[in-house]
Amino acid sequence: MKKVRLPKGLQQDIEDKAINNSLYQKLTSVFEHTADFKEMKFTKGGISFIFCFLETLVSKENFKEYLLLPLFELGSNVSNENLQSLNGKENHEIKELIEGILDGGYVLFICEHNESWLFNFPKSHQRAIEEPQNESIVRGAHDGFNENLEANISLLRMRIKDPDFTVKYHVLGEKTRTKVAVVFMKGIADKKVVAEVERRLSYISTDMVLSPGYIEEFIEDDPFSLFPQIVNTERPDRTIANLMEGRVALIGDGSSTALILPITFFAFYQSSDDYNSRWIPATFIRMLRYVSFIIAITLPALYIAINAFHLEVIPHELILSLKGSVEGIPYPPLMEAFFMEITIELIREAGIRLPKPVGQTIGIVGGLVIGDAVVSAGLISNIMIVVVAVTAISAFVVPSNEMSTTVRLIRFPLMVAASFLGFVGLMFGLIIIFIKLCKLESFGVPYFSPLAPLHVQDLKDTFFRLPLWKMNERPKNSRATNTKRQRDSRGWKIDGQ
Repeated sequence: MKKVRLPKGLQQDIEDKAINNSLYQKLTSVFEHTADFKEMKFTKGGISFIFCFLETLVSKENFKEYLLLPLFELGSNVSNENLQSLNGKENHEIKELIEGILDGGYVLFICEHNESWLFNFPKSHQRAIEEPQNESIVRGAHDGFNENLEANISLLRMRIKDPDFTVKYHVLGEKTRTKVAVVFMKGIADKKVVAEVERRLSYISTDMVLSPGYIEEFIEDDPFSLFPQIVNTERPDRTIANLMEGRVALIGDGSSTALILPITFFAFYQSSDDYNSRWIPATFIRMLRYVSFIIAITLPALYIAINAFHLEVIPHELILSLKGSVEGIPYPPLMEAFFMEITIELIREAGIRLPKPVGQTIGIVGGLVIGDAVVSAGLISNIMIVVVAVTAISAFVVPSNEMSTTVRLIRFPLMVAASFLGFVGLMFGLIIIFIKLCKLESFGVPYFSPLAPLHVQDLKDTFFRLPLWKMNERPKNSRATNTKRQRDSRGWKIDGQ
């Protein structure tokens, strides 16, 4: 613990007065082991002041300008009203004083009055607001969340100018003391869903919660499922769209990711661009994403099944090409597919971990060189290279990184099933997957809704997107208490006739 010196004329020996304050003694004993805990002691106008703070967390410039200099001017005229006008809060609870210091605050002890005050001047390390790299769009807003909780909530409030916009704070992590905001629209979000979210948060008892990823694992319904049950997003506009449908968002301090819940499988295939474009091209792109899902999980398995069991299902001309391509390959189609799929995953992971310029080079050069080399060496067939390339591209069409990872994992057990039973094994694997999708829930909401159970009304914004003026009702799977979203917004056409 080190004392901070003030200019001459202000430094006085006030140890004897300070030692009578039990709160001061307790506070200094709590932080005496750390070198960044500082004390600032001075007298002015016959009044003795002691400031205690952690220099690594506070803004010294703001403290000097907005508190220290005004306090010097007051001198002996200091009063509760004056301190309150300087945004001070009188506090005599040692626990709250410790938390205040850990949040970037100054604790002021006034020795003669035996008072303790808390002032908040935290140091800001806020990253600039910029578009999320993993959720880029063509049209629409290009801002994104950063690591500052207050800044993230302000991005939402700037767009939702309604008093029903509700924020509830929770502190998670016994050591990290991470501040987490539960955000929802009062009067739209289901109170039972909000209560269930807060109930699950209350059960989290751990030393650290560094990001929403920690929270997700603690509160999701089925932690052993491959399918994510909570949507992660860094986009304020996507968060607001879900809030207005009656869902709940979790935003943690120190992370740029918001968690959206409850959610369905189809939410992972929706993008902000779908609503920034006209509905016909948006519908085409969305349906293309669902086709990519089927291709990504089944194409390698189809190749294995056809090559090993069902050559009769393809035309005779293609049979000659296929047999000529696989002739001389020293191992079965399953090993061939596994080798190439794992190679692609290795290239992808290397591209992520390396610096950007090098990572892009590794991805392109690695794919070309390895692909050409393994074919020339007779280890992999030409058709297998095409299958793996199409599969990899299809897996990356998903707007959500979590679902993209799930798609890449699912195809491996399907490949094994197809290698043993051909089309029968592939169909059994798909049946098991869809049974799991129908059985899974996200905070009481069926994961495969609106298909299972079937809600025809909600299909307006599932496989395709109808015009916005057709979607007057909120989806049932959001559990919104106020189901009316809008009135007939094209009534002008009828009134004008």
